[in-house]
Amino acid sequence: MKTRQQAPTRIGDPARQRWAFGPWAPMVLALAAALALAGCGETATLTPELTVGPSPRLAEPNKTLIPTVNVAPVVGWTDTAAPTPAEGLRVSALARGLDHPRWVYTLPNGDVLVAESNKPPKPEGVTDGGSGLMAKARNFVMNKLMTRAGAGVPSPNRITLLRDADGDGVAEVRTVFMSNLTSPYGMALVGSELFIANADALVKVPYTEGQTAIEARPVVVTPLPAGINHHWTKNVIANADGSKLYVTVGSNSNIGENGLAAEEGRAAIWEVDTRTGEKRLFASGLRNPNGLGWDPDTQALWTVVNERDEIGSDLVPDYLTSVRDGAFYGWPWSYYGGHVDVRVQPQNPEMVAKAIAPDYALGSHVAPLGMAFSSPRGMPPEFANGVFIGEHGSWNRKPKSGYKVVFVPFIGGAPSGPPVDVLTGFLSADEKAQGRPVGVALDKGGALLVADDVGNVVWRVSKAR
Repeated sequence: MKTRQQAPTRIGDPARQRWAFGPWAPMVLALAAALALAGCGETATLTPELTVGPSPRLAEPNKTLIPTVNVAPVVGWTDTAAPTPAEGLRVSALARGLDHPRWVYTLPNGDVLVAESNKPPKPEGVTDGGSGLMAKARNFVMNKLMTRAGAGVPSPNRITLLRDADGDGVAEVRTVFMSNLTSPYGMALVGSELFIANADALVKVPYTEGQTAIEARPVVVTPLPAGINHHWTKNVIANADGSKLYVTVGSNSNIGENGLAAEEGRAAIWEVDTRTGEKRLFASGLRNPNGLGWDPDTQALWTVVNERDEIGSDLVPDYLTSVRDGAFYGWPWSYYGGHVDVRVQPQNPEMVAKAIAPDYALGSHVAPLGMAFSSPRGMPPEFANGVFIGEHGSWNRKPKSGYKVVFVPFIGGAPSGPPVDVLTGFLSADEKAQGRPVGVALDKGGALLVADDVGNVVWRVSKAR
């Protein structure tokens, strides 16, 4: 039996539109229709292979009135369907029927925590991208398109615990571990304290191994930038001795269009003292960093980053990079080092001169979110040393990109080859989204877990037997 499909996107109820836009409703809707059509013509000219690796080819910017729009409508999986694993691997559903699972975290006893979450509502009176007529029309179109892509559902605001006690790859135990959170995302256990990155704060609760639910009220460790929350996801990882936490905070805009004051403390990775909650800026200029991981050979911190939009299907490649203490990676003034984004005003040559290029391009608009270093414990030799990356998939590239899990091989602490497909088939033959991969993590045995938010599944990828 098939899961219920989303209804086609419609312009909406005219009475509601008149209420929202007042006397400007007809003009806003006309502009919205024109903008939607304006985003349909531009296509990529570079093959994907040219936009990956340590030295990607960067096309000339191609700015259009509205971003290229190429959304994959969500249809979900049938009850027994699944994505396609690479040769030598198999995939099973650890759990189906979840509610927008975005992130996964494995506890030492093997229990798996799943953050079921989505973007929080904006505070009353807050706008994103301006308040003029054109901005209203553009936001109207973009909100409709994001809903069509599965991003418009309310946030469940909870963490669910999954337990596969018999090791068959299917969770027999599923409990609500925590509820009434604020768009939770990243999680990290340090000793007997579990840290959770909410959309507005890093919080912690006491944890005892084997617990299946936590009733304790979360304690705020440190506030995190919120407000507009153009990029709402916050991730967290602890260092080896647990003395420091590293927290990602995405930008509040595409390229600073909400004003630089709205970007205070954003587009960055923060270092937080686990004991005191004091924090300092660790790295900046990272438009939307998400996944974090420690290289097992060099102990360097790595992240994946979603780069800027609206200058064509070929720009700008999203990336995987090591994170240097004190480094600036260009956003919003430049990308890939000194490639200036002329849309950002005023320009800032001094900051552009400081910008460093990331280590490895993943391709344009693939939307990398989750990342996890692999382990030979649960994977074949070809996937034993490198990084798994969940690519959520494009909404603004023709043809579509991402919508899969890839593996980037490493040698000596650096990427050593092109990305290899690990899990594909999230798009149907007619390019509808059966699922979209987000967070990835290894389970206790070294198998790969993949949170599929619009498919409402956590997948488990292991060696084929």
